[in-house]
Amino acid sequence: MNRLFQLLAIAVAFVFLAAPQTAVADHKESILITGASTGIGRNLAEALAEAGYHVYAGARKDADLAELDAIENITAVKLDVTRQEQVDAAVEMVKKKGTGLYALVNNAGVGGGDTVVETPVEDQTFVYKVNVEGVYRMSQAFAPLIIEAKGRIVTTGSIAGTISSFPGFSAYSGSKHWIEAFTDSFAAEMEPLGVTVSVVEPGNYKSNIRRTSVERELEQVKSEGGEITDEMKAAYEATAARELSYKEPDEVTAAFMHALFDEKPLRRYMVVPNDREQQFTIQTQLDELVQLNQWGPYSYSRDELVEMLDATLSGDAAAE
Repeated sequence: MNRLFQLLAIAVAFVFLAAPQTAVADHKESILITGASTGIGRNLAEALAEAGYHVYAGARKDADLAELDAIENITAVKLDVTRQEQVDAAVEMVKKKGTGLYALVNNAGVGGGDTVVETPVEDQTFVYKVNVEGVYRMSQAFAPLIIEAKGRIVTTGSIAGTISSFPGFSAYSGSKHWIEAFTDSFAAEMEPLGVTVSVVEPGNYKSNIRRTSVERELEQVKSEGGEITDEMKAAYEATAARELSYKEPDEVTAAFMHALFDEKPLRRYMVVPNDREQQFTIQTQLDELVQLNQWGPYSYSRDELVEMLDATLSGDAAAE
């Protein structure tokens, strides 16, 4: 990782954070991040730790835990978000440490799944156990500590949670669509308690999620007595090459910084590496809007839709 670039990105984020962030750093507020061993979670954990925050970094493998524990300001936590006993143990660990918990970052997630007709239900279910149930377990378990701190809960979503899904991506995209609904509902529940809830929706940045997904499929083939073919190996190598070609997720970390520390955090942060992904995501939303407006006696005209858009952009739209 280019440390200079990461520090510059964080510095840009700090311009938006102003005094409240400095106060938090001075008081060493603690933040728990799930899935902190690699990718977006690791990038954020290192950035927070370097900025002086105390980070509880969740990971599953002993080697990752040892590596995280060696970093100043990071306390590694053995944490598989699909296992309630480990979630409960993490809560007790934080309580015993006596640090309190200012924020929870639900970052752990997996890819996977395939076409509906050809994919076993178990494969689809695995994605939901991590991406959906894991977020629910963690948010429910740590909510009392966050409420006590009047802190923040931020979840890693994806632009896949807002765009129309592609063939074979119903499990992953569906899980990220759930995070969109969860964020809105949970935010309304937490607002009276002084807790803000946000979602960060990255596009294609460097992480391990795609390689891990393919590795899991290859392991399944081997466990069932199958043979890893040259075609399968080539597919993995192509996935790895594509994933490693993406930008480091420093821009995603900057969005998390804003969501965690700004006085006026946003509900949603779409973070994409290029204009093409921005245009594609917004265009998909417009396509779905048109589809929703095609049927029924209460459809709006073009002029009425434009008027509604103008009101929303100006902040004058009335919520009902």
